[in-house]
Amino acid sequence: MEVIQAQRDVRTTFLGGFAGQLVSSGIWCLSAISVRLFSFKVAILVLLLGGFFIFPLTQLLLRLMGRQSSLPKGHPMNGLAIQVAFTLPLTLPVVLAATAYRQNWFYPAFMITLGAHYLPFSFLYGMWQFLVLGALLIGSGTMIALYLPTPVSLGAWITTVLLLIFAFVGRRAAMTQS
Repeated sequence: MEVIQAQRDVRTTFLGGFAGQLVSSGIWCLSAISVRLFSFKVAILVLLLGGFFIFPLTQLLLRLMGRQSSLPKGHPMNGLAIQVAFTLPLTLPVVLAATAYRQNWFYPAFMITLGAHYLPFSFLYGMWQFLVLGALLIGSGTMIALYLPTPVSLGAWITTVLLLIFAFVGRRAAMTQS
């Protein structure tokens, strides 16, 4: 199978990342709301624990949409997809170290690692839009950390909106490129 066909399979199966971005946006939104309603510690737990449910919730959403929820066994992109999926959890110690140093850096640090996590999606899906999303997350996280130390939930709200926008951007791109 050629790379272009394998990327098309990923794009088509996951609708350009639509369901995953939608689920992720919802989790970031719940975390942002938790800062206001409960506490910063609860908000951190919502984002960290919620992140472990992104893939199963994405699969559920795809099934509810009447779509295939995973690539076929033996697909050449399965290995890369697994590697990309594990990059974010493996960077959590960096996020937690940044948070220990300065509490207001939790969301910006998470945004930066999330942005870096999205960069290889560009190859996986064959979509340049993931490079833009990654750059926006990395740039926004950096700017918030350096120049906007308050409010603590600003990064969560920006990430919620970016993920929501890019869910639809990715869906549209996938539908026109497939």
